[in-house]
Amino acid sequence: MLALDYGRVHTGVAISDSSGTLARPLKDIAEAAAPAGIRKIGQIMEDETVFCAIVGMPLSLSGQRGEQARETEKFLAALRASVDVPVFAWDERFTSKMAAAQAGRSNSSVHSLAACVLLEDYLRSAEYRRRVDK
Repeated sequence: MLALDYGRVHTGVAISDSSGTLARPLKDIAEAAAPAGIRKIGQIMEDETVFCAIVGMPLSLSGQRGEQARETEKFLAALRASVDVPVFAWDERFTSKMAAAQAGRSNSSVHSLAACVLLEDYLRSAEYRRRVDK
């Protein structure tokens, strides 16, 4: 499983092990919404045998979708049109703050650490268990 913490300039990337237990950060992707960025994500999915992906959806504390969420939705649509695996949005509230707290203990970027936090949250969720049990 792959997680993306989308940003216009830098997109964090994390991947889980095959059991869906552990998440590890990968290298950021620059300009992920550009055709070259989408291709790079597709290549990672192919290389890592990804069966599903999530993209962090930046909602406000009240759950509203602002400008960044609308931009993320456009990225989601472009990614979904370009890859052969399901791609879902997942609430990313507080992931950047949690990643920033870990940044001093890791060589990974805060963007990929945020993707890692996002993926860990998803892997613990009932939603993940429902999808896996199908």
